[in-house]
Amino acid sequence: MAETAALSAFQALCNFVVEEGCRHIVENGTLLTGFKKDFIDIKDDLESIQAFLKDADTKAAADGGGGGANEGVRAWVKQVREVSFRIEDVVDEYEYSKYAPQWADDSGIIEFLQTIPALIKTNYAEYQIASKIKDIKESLGKIKEKSDMFKFHSESGSESYRGTTTPRIGDPRMALYFPEETQVVGFEDPTDELVSGLVGGTNERMLITVVGMGGLGKTTLAKHVFNNQLVKDQFNYRSFITVSQSYTIRELLTEMIKKFCKDNDERIPKGLLKMDDEAFINQVRRYLESRRYLVFFDDVWEEKFSDEIAHALISNNTGSRIIVTTRNMQVAKSFKKYFSVHILELQLLKPDKAWELFCNKAFRGQCPIELEEMSNEIVKKCGELPLAIVAIGGLLSTKDKTMFEWRKVSQNLRMELEHNVHLNSLTKILSLSYDDLPYHLKSCMLYFGIYPEDYSINRKRLTRQWMAEGFVKNEEIRPLEEVAEEYLTELIQRSLVNVSRVGFDGKIKKFQVHDLLREVILRKMKDLSFCYLMHKDEQVAVGITRRFSIAAISNNDLRNNSNSGIRAIFVFDKGEFPKQFIDGLSAKFKLLKVLDFENSLLNCIPDNLGNLYLLRYLNLSHTKVTVLPRSIGNLVNLETLDLRQTKVHELPKEINMLTKLRLLPVYYRKYEGHYSILNFTDGVKMQEGIGCLISLQKLYFLEADHDGIDLIRELKRLTQLRKLGIRCVQQQHGNELCDAVQEMKHLESLNITVKNENDILDLDFVSTDPPPNLRVLNLKG
Repeated sequence: MAETAALSAFQALCNFVVEEGCRHIVENGTLLTGFKKDFIDIKDDLESIQAFLKDADTKAAADGGGGGANEGVRAWVKQVREVSFRIEDVVDEYEYSKYAPQWADDSGIIEFLQTIPALIKTNYAEYQIASKIKDIKESLGKIKEKSDMFKFHSESGSESYRGTTTPRIGDPRMALYFPEETQVVGFEDPTDELVSGLVGGTNERMLITVVGMGGLGKTTLAKHVFNNQLVKDQFNYRSFITVSQSYTIRELLTEMIKKFCKDNDERIPKGLLKMDDEAFINQVRRYLESRRYLVFFDDVWEEKFSDEIAHALISNNTGSRIIVTTRNMQVAKSFKKYFSVHILELQLLKPDKAWELFCNKAFRGQCPIELEEMSNEIVKKCGELPLAIVAIGGLLSTKDKTMFEWRKVSQNLRMELEHNVHLNSLTKILSLSYDDLPYHLKSCMLYFGIYPEDYSINRKRLTRQWMAEGFVKNEEIRPLEEVAEEYLTELIQRSLVNVSRVGFDGKIKKFQVHDLLREVILRKMKDLSFCYLMHKDEQVAVGITRRFSIAAISNNDLRNNSNSGIRAIFVFDKGEFPKQFIDGLSAKFKLLKVLDFENSLLNCIPDNLGNLYLLRYLNLSHTKVTVLPRSIGNLVNLETLDLRQTKVHELPKEINMLTKLRLLPVYYRKYEGHYSILNFTDGVKMQEGIGCLISLQKLYFLEADHDGIDLIRELKRLTQLRKLGIRCVQQQHGNELCDAVQEMKHLESLNITVKNENDILDLDFVSTDPPPNLRVLNLKG
């Protein structure tokens, strides 16, 4: 009894100490009063601001070329974005505080003493958050006061920049409509193919689509073919129409009819311009009914265009032809619903043609011998993209033909692209593809700038990072991976991403972006504070940024940096790993969600990494890491743990606490030496409790021999598994393994390797009741 009374008195004293320790936080104000309401309010404000930024992004893109009011818009957008970052930080800091370790409350004096720092820390954390909320609310007030100045409004849609109906004098694409003969290099085969398709073939109406990324020369080729004499002789009714991003189909068809009438001294059909839409379409059909026509629709962006023109451009069996240029393969394919379609996919120039085009523009002929090496280097930087070669060659044609001048342009090409008026059209045309993206795909596209130049980016690695960042919309009926794959496919279809490697199964494995498109992305990343690229001996930039891409690690990178709001760090440095760097991560960047060390020389993970409670993606693949700390169990939000090609042979029991973990690829393949098919791949040992990983969708490869039947029995609980690889399976495991697999209704891929060559597994499910979605079954032994 006396001990209990003493303990109570001591606890009362400690409570007083805690209260006094926190008194300065609240003594002269009511910051913590209404804290929860204020917190909910700014979360709501964040949603409004994000919608607001979509509209601001649209307006900033619409004025594309700097100067005047647009600079005010950009500055304003930057301020709004920084406020959104501050709100995101507050939200995540509050979320982080919920995962701080909690100690026992009243089981003894020692335990109680341990609660004191936690209590003070919690109160102080809330005070800091409340103080930040107050500052944010003041900033929001100023934003709302000024919002009318730029006439911003929130829009739920993701419509991108829409231009005027016809190219303006200052439109960067204007020069493409008047190509010089020196620019039509490397188009001999596409020209022949197009001309043949136009003047030959049957009398059936046919549509040809020319597809490729911005700058490949689609418009130049189309205009060249349009003016070809053979084509002119075949078609009296010809019209070349630029489809702006703000077109109406009525305006385009009216332009077409006016051109036809003007060239053939005909009157415009009476009352055409005053008709309602249905009567207008019928009149267009009547006009075209007996005529052989050729229409070029240049720069089509949307799939709905095929629906809009299909009924007006009548199929009259006169050999009429329609040409469409587009950057989007899906747009090209959309015409197949209505037309006989031939798709011509333009490619980059061959090296010899790229060189010829460059010499034509830069020298009007042959390159001087002393400039050949430097010129080849510049052409290589152009990436065999015709528009880039024309633009940069044209710039160099104005320079002195000296090594000094040409080396200066080559070494400062990024700066030239941003500031040189001769290259403005190049960057603007490449930017159009980015500006046209739906808002949710823009962040996905910017991710390509995080990777080093000429880096082949792994498909799974990229899409998993998108998911961890929250870029991929959650759809209940489909897994996130499938939605992310759809995003990537759209970027490919829009000619923004190039496939660099296809697997033996025909699936796309790796991607790249064109070097000059990457330069555009880097500029966007800088404007949006999306990511900072760290290079050797370079100090971290002052200011807000959300991500670090580290090409070279400096010991000062963390010491001199105060960007506590960093959400993702990517390490591409293959040099020695400073211990201070990894040890300091959890203290400096507690809000991290993505941490990628793939292919680095990282050899250990410190215990304090477990303090990154918000981490969702941890990639340690192809590193020298062999052991994971027990604190890995604190990463309660972790969704992806990538341990491919590491010598981590056993996972701590605490990993079974990660109930949100979805992807766990962990294995080591022995590419050196001679090993049997049973021993070529090492898996990982896991402990009792694996059944708690209820969100797990991919697990490969699990070693079954150390915990046998009990481990396999627990697999029954992993009902969300889509891919399972299990090794060292023995004969006595067969029945339990069958039972477990039959519970996995989503399983698509199953890989089973026996421990000994003589083991015989009885896998009844293979022939009697396999999982309904199973597509790949790999049995070794």
